[in-house]
Amino acid sequence: MEKLTINQWAEEDRPREKMMLKGAEALSDAELLAILIGSGNTEESAVSLMQRVLSACSNDLNQLGKWEVQDFSRFKGFGPAKSITIMAALELGKRRKLQERPERTTIRSSKDIYEIFHPLLCDLAHEEFWVLLLNQASRVIDKSRISRGGIDQTTADVRSILREALMQRATQIALIHNHPSGSPRPSTDDQRLTQLVQKGAQTMNIRLIDHVIVTDGVYYSFNDEGMI
Repeated sequence: MEKLTINQWAEEDRPREKMMLKGAEALSDAELLAILIGSGNTEESAVSLMQRVLSACSNDLNQLGKWEVQDFSRFKGFGPAKSITIMAALELGKRRKLQERPERTTIRSSKDIYEIFHPLLCDLAHEEFWVLLLNQASRVIDKSRISRGGIDQTTADVRSILREALMQRATQIALIHNHPSGSPRPSTDDQRLTQLVQKGAQTMNIRLIDHVIVTDGVYYSFNDEGMI
């Protein structure tokens, strides 16, 4: 059977026309992504191609957000230009989510910390260590990346953490790092570092309120678990 090209589809079934007629919310993820890449390959439409791509990552846009150019290149019709277009769109989505959070957010729980850092850390294949700086009213002053490491560990210098707090006159801090492995459980090194920072902060009258380990979907809070 001869395959219909996208231009031969009924007008209401073409992604661009469908979006104009019914709005973006009426389109599937595959149809929205098909609009971005514009065309498929000699054997399938852009929509069919994107359906296959999504199927390869369990129809999870968070998983797709972790793909690199070489991951897309496994599919016929996907060159660097199309790959980068999809990657750029997903990055914009992540940045939009970050901008939705108002400045001077008040931290009331470990979940508030997780929601700030999940968009920053969830897609990384390496560990990063951050400190969240708060004032006396538990409002966010700033967040600062302390170190960037390999896939297994990162080295966070206690002096660097406390220097950031002193420079920005923070009276409370929270530690945050990610585990690319997907397991949120703290390592012995994580526990040791937390104790060192807590001890150093106390000498400067700074309160360590939590240490949150971020993975894609779950997190571990030292405070919630009675470790601080």
